[in-house]
Amino acid sequence: MDVLLNPVALRGRVAAPPSKSAAHRAAVCAMLAAGESTVAPVEPTDDMKATIRAARALGASVEEQGDALRIRGLGAGAPPAHAVIDCGESGSTLRFFVPVAAALGVPALFQGRGKLPARPLGPLTGALESHGVSCVSPGREHAILEIDGRLRAGRFALPGDVSSQYITGLLFAAPLLAGDSELLLTSPLQSGGYVEMTLAALAQASIRVEPVRDGWRIPGGQRFRAGVFGVEGDYSSAAFWLCAGALGEPVEVSGLREDSVQGDRAVLALLGRFGAQVRRDGGVVRVAPGALRGIDIDIAQIPDLAPALAVVAACAEGQTVIRGAARLRLKESDRIRSICAGLEALGAEVREREDAIVIQGRETLRGGVADSFADHRIAMAMSIASVRCRGPVTVTGAESVAKSYPDFYRQLRSLGGDYRVV
Repeated sequence: MDVLLNPVALRGRVAAPPSKSAAHRAAVCAMLAAGESTVAPVEPTDDMKATIRAARALGASVEEQGDALRIRGLGAGAPPAHAVIDCGESGSTLRFFVPVAAALGVPALFQGRGKLPARPLGPLTGALESHGVSCVSPGREHAILEIDGRLRAGRFALPGDVSSQYITGLLFAAPLLAGDSELLLTSPLQSGGYVEMTLAALAQASIRVEPVRDGWRIPGGQRFRAGVFGVEGDYSSAAFWLCAGALGEPVEVSGLREDSVQGDRAVLALLGRFGAQVRRDGGVVRVAPGALRGIDIDIAQIPDLAPALAVVAACAEGQTVIRGAARLRLKESDRIRSICAGLEALGAEVREREDAIVIQGRETLRGGVADSFADHRIAMAMSIASVRCRGPVTVTGAESVAKSYPDFYRQLRSLGGDYRVV
């Protein structure tokens, strides 16, 4: 699906969608608990559908009731003798459920599509193999990994700068093991906010995790507690509307917790540094345009903000450098390359470096045809760029927004956006 957007400044208020990251984590906790849990609100993103499929494949009962999930967890019940788990394009689903299935002792085949089969798993499978789990790449289309054996407790060493999802997966798995475990980082942690979200979800499920030097100690033999898991608004998705507010007319986003541990709440401070006017009133954040100027951004802890912030940078006076960006190359697309290609197609001045993006801002962009590279965040970013374009913008592959924000274009229209499918 290609979408053509006419240049229109967005204005008004929109509700932040539920955090996909929080919903994934709550669903895993509920799946592992005895009894029934509620997870709400949940948006039916493609990634969330993958996690629901995975929970069902491991024996949990999941009912979708409006915007809520009713999950009857595994508890002490017997897991299946074998599972086939279709992860779609969801890296979270794959990296969370591989160690969880291994901890349950369930032989499992993990499948996936798009870029997911090519995204790195080596550090995670290496840690599992050193603790009793066989990990084999089947070498068939859509088949990513086949595991067998039960995960043993012990000391797990993982890099902190490749994917925080490896760490989350093992934090979910370790409490299920017969003995105590340590999870130690061999390099500095990046995207630490996502690990904080995992620790918060585990605490709500009555799982104890103890910080130690360079990592965590996780007592074994623990039981997850069922309950009501509330899902907060998502700063990662809200960032696109907040950036639109910096570029055109004031935009308000409701449902954003001030005390959130989401790392992407940093978008507010960064937009302020760009020169936008940022104001919070309880759970509502208002961003209005100001005299935008280029800034230096270390994106290492907040990589998902890079596409939206790059659009603001393209319309800010002077130079912006987005550094610490090497992991962007391992996302749904090579995001350094796809951000640069998309912005260049719309008339921006941008340079690609190995681990950085350098953008020389200008007041307006030309417009044109931007490829999303089948990447949901690139599609949304290039759509928001139309706010500052002189001519129409066509975003190709715009159906990819369903991965994280299926309501994106309806919300854009509610803010006055003018688009049509072509």
